[in-house]
Amino acid sequence: MIKNIFDKILALLGLIFCLPVFLTIAFWIKINDKGPILYKSARAGLNDKSFKMLKFRTMVRNAEKIGGPSTSDDDPRITRVGHFLRKYKLDELPQLINVLKGEMSFVGPRPEVLSEINATPEKYTKILSVRPGITDYASLRFPNEGEILRGADDPHQAYKEKIQPEKMRLQEKYVDERSFSTDCRILTQTILTILKK
Repeated sequence: MIKNIFDKILALLGLIFCLPVFLTIAFWIKINDKGPILYKSARAGLNDKSFKMLKFRTMVRNAEKIGGPSTSDDDPRITRVGHFLRKYKLDELPQLINVLKGEMSFVGPRPEVLSEINATPEKYTKILSVRPGITDYASLRFPNEGEILRGADDPHQAYKEKIQPEKMRLQEKYVDERSFSTDCRILTQTILTILKK
């Protein structure tokens, strides 16, 4: 309960503080590509309840129809603006809205696409017992998944082999160790990682 209240207050302050950045990014996306500003992706949330996770759109329109769910840094679907937004994690800013709505937390396992959950639901029981987040241990371990997947013939298969097993282990580790102090530590480390870029 306290975590949820803290998340919502911080998300509201973040949205107010970042409003000029939101407007700048929205304008930048629009003048470079006439498509929508936001990308909405169906993800699995707390207790396997699906929701639409928000991101600034970094790929061409209808990208999900011309490629898989995993994206390498050399994916031709990524727009010129998208490369910059992804590098500095600015595409994730709209998830402050998801946090404000109670669908996500600042810290928690990154929400997975529904196709992965539906394929092996038993593997995600523990992970889906907590609210998904913007960052977690796995986000710190894999700050740029796209770089790892660069050059792969099948990025999603490479993701499942090179990233997913360790990512799920770290997500379960977070579920076991979650606390206010753990959240503060992960959030601080995430901010420092982004600033170092």
